[in-house]
Formats: sequence, C-alpha cells, structure tokens
Amino acid sequence: MRKIILFIVAVSFAAVMPLAAQTGSTENLEQRISGLERRFDYLQHEFDALMKNIDDVLWYNKVGDVAYIDKVRHVGPPPARESNPTAQGAGNPIKFYSYIFIPKWIDRDKKYPLLVFPHGGVHSNFSTYYAHIIRELMAQGYIVIATEYRGSTGYGLGMYRMIDYGGLEVEDVYAGRNYMVENYDFVDKNRVGILGWSHGGLITLFNIFNHPKDYKVAFAGVPVSDLVARMGYKTQGYRDLYSADYHIGKTAYEDVNEYRRRSPAWNAEKLQTPLLIHSNTNDEDVNVLEVEHLIQALKAADKNFEYEIYQDQPGGHSFDRMDLKSAMAIRLKIYTFLAGYLNPPRPFASVEEVHEAGYR
Repeated sequence: MRKIILFIVAVSFAAVMPLAAQTGSTENLEQRISGLERRFDYLQHEFDALMKNIDDVLWYNKVGDVAYIDKVRHVGPPPARESNPTAQGAGNPIKFYSYIFIPKWIDRDKKYPLLVFPHGGVHSNFSTYYAHIIRELMAQGYIVIATEYRGSTGYGLGMYRMIDYGGLEVEDVYAGRNYMVENYDFVDKNRVGILGWSHGGLITLFNIFNHPKDYKVAFAGVPVSDLVARMGYKTQGYRDLYSADYHIGKTAYEDVNEYRRRSPAWNAEKLQTPLLIHSNTNDEDVNVLEVEHLIQALKAADKNFEYEIYQDQPGGHSFDRMDLKSAMAIRLKIYTFLAGYLNPPRPFASVEEVHEAGYR
C-alpha cells in the first residue's frame, strides 16, 4: 500500500516539475509540493482505514467460532486541544469505537469478569495480532473490551491528531470500562481487570493510578514507563512524533515536567491495585531500563506488586505474545495472576490448555 502511495506522489511530482520550470516560480513550486505532501498524508490515512476494515472482517474469521464480536461507538472526554474553543460543538465529548468480545458459551443470567484491553503503539489500533490472546481469554470466561482510544489509526487524520499520549487517551479506555459495566448486565462490576502491553501497558498503569477503586487487578507487559529516558535513547525521528504541534507540542528539553507527568515511573506513589509487571532484557522497543526505573520507584514508594524481568527471551518486545510454547508458559503465569483476583469460571491449569484454546 505504501508503495502505491509513493508511486502516486512521484507521478504527481513529475507532473509539477515541468509546470514549475515554465512559470519559473520557486514559490509556486513550493506551494504545489506542500499540497502534494498534504495529499500524501490524507492518502495514508485512507489506506489505514482500508486496512482496518479488512482486519475487522478477519476478526470474525479468527475468533468468530468462540466469541460474539461487536464494535460499538461511544464517547470519552472532550479533546485535549480545541482549534476553535468557541465554535459550534467545541467541548463536546469525542466519539470513538470499542471492540467487545463475549464467549459464546456463557450463561447470560450469571455474572462474569471483565478485562479491559488497551492496544499498544504511539499510533496503532487493536488488530488480529491479538487474536490468539482473545481466544485464550474467551476460553477462560472473560468478557473483553478493547477501546480504539484517541490517536488510534484507521479512523482518519482527525482521530490520529487527537492523540493525548498518557493523558485523555487513558480516560477513553476508562470510558470503555464504564460502558461495559453500565450496558451489560452479565458483567460483574466487582470483577474488572485491565491488561496491556507496551503503550497499552502505560495506559494500564495510568488507569489503575487514576481509578484504583474501579479495577481489581492489572497486568502491564513491557510497559512504556519513563518518557524522559525514552526521549534519550530513541532516534530524533521518534522524538519528533512527541514534539509535533498536535501531540505534546514540546520536546523533553523544553518541558521535562510534562514528560514526567505522562510517565508511570514518575507516578508510582499512586499504586493501590494488585499489579504484575513483565519485562525482557533484549526488548528492542521498550528498553528494560524504563521498566527497571518503574520497579525501583514502586519499591521506593513501598508498594506491593509482583514483577519478573526475563533474560533474553526470544521475541524481544513481543516475547510473551508469541506463538512459542515458552510464550504460552509465560501467558499462563499472567492468566493465573489475573484469575486469583477475577475468578473466571474456567481458569487454565496447564500450558496445554492455553495452546488448545488459542490455536485451532
């Protein structure tokens, strides 16, 4: 898809050059190039939306035999930034989608635990990358909601630029939790947990920091934990994502306290919820030093939690989400931890059960 877009831009640019030569106007050429860049941006988001629609169909193919699947539209807090605060509709709650997965075998006259499942990525979405994990959760008897919070891809440029990293996106995910409790009678509001990996791990941590009484337990896998450190070891291109005017809008150099505010390691004193953290020493995305800082901060705040730092596990950043038997064994540890607080009707007892549930 990206190659097609680049081809379109190249053809358009080739068409512009002769015209610019005829007019002899550098300013005219710059305007046309700027217009092409905007067109490229919009085209990229159109292709993202197409890929998202294709992946939505795949959900039914991959988990439709074990789960009822829905995609609902609800609301979260107003935008963090308004281009025109006095315009019609300014200050309205934003609208976004959430995936809902319900095991087909449950008795809807009974109560079942809910798991809130935020996706990872600075700009990403909840995709069938997680299909085997959803199958594993369905087998245990969890209801799952996965919210496509502000900044998610596949929903156009407007939603993409609404990102509020470590801010209101956290409250969008919390809004998903509340949507389920308020609209599904078979969801047990006293058995709600949350789990997420990478940026989803950051959102998991801030959900339990901000709303400790509303979550019974949490798992944070390879969580982004310290944005200040992250800006130090990542590339300039990555740093530019955060300092863009529609994002944080400043570099860490310009406003280090804003980056601290959006970092779980600098908010560790807020922990009240039972928590399990996993990291991996060969993680190529979230360097283990971030998670080590989080662990040290939690210990310094005298918090009770569990953690494990795995040594050079195959898969790097995705080590416990892989299709390897070693990854299934680690997921069994995660599920056992969650089950101790959420009491699902069919908890796993072995790696073989994990494998049987997740893979047809």
